[in-house]
Amino acid sequence: MSVATRGPALARTVPIPLRRPTPSRATAVVVTAPLALAMALGLWGIRRQNTLWGDEAVTYQLAHRDLAQIWLTARHVDLVHAVYYALMHEIFALAGGGLLTLRLPSVLATCLAASGVGLVGLRLAGPRVGLLAGLVFPLLPQVQKYAQEGRSYAMVCALVTWATYALVTGVRQRTRWRWAVYGCTMLLACLLHEFAVLALAAHGVTLVVSRVPRPVFAAWSVAAAGVVAGLLPLAILSVGQSGQLSWMDGPVRPGYFLLAAVVGVACARAPLASRRPVRLSALAVPILVLPGLVLLIASLVKPLFVDRYVLYSDIGCALLLGALIDYCIRRPRFRRTAGIAAAAALAALVPLSLALRTPQARSNDATAIAAAVRDEGRPGDGLLYLSGQHRILTAASPADTRHLTDLALAQDPVSSNTLAGVELPAQDIAARMLEFDRIVAVRATGARSPAGPQEAAKTSTLRRYFRESATSQVNGARVTVYVRDHDASAETVP
Repeated sequence: MSVATRGPALARTVPIPLRRPTPSRATAVVVTAPLALAMALGLWGIRRQNTLWGDEAVTYQLAHRDLAQIWLTARHVDLVHAVYYALMHEIFALAGGGLLTLRLPSVLATCLAASGVGLVGLRLAGPRVGLLAGLVFPLLPQVQKYAQEGRSYAMVCALVTWATYALVTGVRQRTRWRWAVYGCTMLLACLLHEFAVLALAAHGVTLVVSRVPRPVFAAWSVAAAGVVAGLLPLAILSVGQSGQLSWMDGPVRPGYFLLAAVVGVACARAPLASRRPVRLSALAVPILVLPGLVLLIASLVKPLFVDRYVLYSDIGCALLLGALIDYCIRRPRFRRTAGIAAAAALAALVPLSLALRTPQARSNDATAIAAAVRDEGRPGDGLLYLSGQHRILTAASPADTRHLTDLALAQDPVSSNTLAGVELPAQDIAARMLEFDRIVAVRATGARSPAGPQEAAKTSTLRRYFRESATSQVNGARVTVYVRDHDASAETVP
């Protein structure tokens, strides 16, 4: 038989191998499924009944100033958030300064973080763990909460997530540009919020525990040194603004962190799927536990722990929970129990998720406070903030206070490059108060007793010359109408 006749016969008899799912297809699922879930949860109830809370009101106020004013203000107060305010200023300039524009960057950042968690899980333990971890992440209550806040924490979490992905890939593929990406991403996260540097420390612990080769640790050390050097000027300048944390009497909402840490460490004790050189638990446990633990220990000396400061710890929690679910799926005897537990957890999340999308889910409701001032006040009434820093609670709704006279204000927040403006001397505040028969006073719920001569003048003048007429309790504040007590005034006349 000739070669010409033999060729087609061979072509017909050689079996064609079945096409397996490509790694790129699995990666696409790991990226898109968590992103879609995070987007759906982020957009659900994003307006929160068209309300802002105090910190968001600060973002709204500062992001509407120009960049020079933002810098001048940050030199006096809130320097730690200056980069975020500048970024939001540019976003407002592009997309308008409404409520959706305020919160959508956090939604998008959470979507990126969810995809990043999925990819980290894929690299550490395979596609199924990556998919499960990526889906767990946006379901976590803290993630849901801060995905809908006009603050920097979701952005920081996204940057830490992708820096973590760069770390994992950098250990496997030793190329300089990956470490450069890692360093730049971590530096940006730290510039958005300084406590992101604790994630850098967690990454160092991961590399030490994993016993990576010396060149890998050296590359990370160079990148980490660059991050610290880039952050150092901001850290030094912001030390002088430590009074910004004076409102803290102790750790703020540590319960969620402690619960997540206990659950995560318990998950790590199971024989989770993992790939070398970095085990999943060696990466997830440090980033889950170390940042919050450091802040809690530091809080024994000076209160520093606030749950949102370590939002990125949920990266570790999601990875460990995703790996545990995968472990249960791989064990037939655990599948039924795991399914029941997952269904129960999802059912428990429903009322919590609903509650997070109400104004009451935040410590105050600046929109409701401003509305209460509008409802209680009459045109020409005096307006008094106890203390003056609480002026920011109505700053985002100037129309609600337009017809009232701010009795203590000497210079408004914008022209003074401050958050709450500059107030008059104590004796001038008292004199102005006595010119009015009705004063609407705003006092934040749970705030410390006002300190300083100006606050003392406000409270003593109210106590001596005025009496309470009506009080409205709203989420985060008490709005009280005081009327002039002419009998008391007459008694002081010689």
